Amino acid sequence: MSVDRDAIERARMRLAESGEERPDDAALQALLERARAGLEALALTTAELETAIPERLEASVQKGLREEVIPVARHLAEVRGLSGQTIRRLERLQTDIASERQARVEDLALLVDLITSGWRGVEKRLDRMERMLDRVERALDERAASAPPLYRIDRQQPGA
Repeated sequence: MSVDRDAIERARMRLAESGEERPDDAALQALLERARAGLEALALTTAELETAIPERLEASVQKGLREEVIPVARHLAEVRGLSGQTIRRLERLQTDIASERQARVEDLALLVDLITSGWRGVEKRLDRMERMLDRVERALDERAASAPPLYRIDRQQPGA
């Protein structure tokens, strides 16, 4: 508790000293005048800032838009244009591929028709040849049946 008593004693002494050194009225008046002048200067600065801040803020926003947003907007527009081109090219490729596929299907159908008609022609020829062979065989059989018998005489060779 001795620390508390010492602190209290020191505070009392400071209070007593401060009561003895009271500033005079002239010093207080000068102090008040300086405070008023400071307040007036502060009011002037505040008024200037109230008018200048919106202008500065607008200029800063415009500068930010010019330097940051407009280039980004240009890039976005460029990307949008490029994606549009890409889509159109892909659609054109899709159309070309579809027409090529259709042409190949038509070519294949024509090839199948050609092969089919070729085999039909071969089949007709084979049928005709079979009918001709049948007629020739029948004619030969009829000749063989109606012809006199043939005898073969073998010559014997001398010394045999």
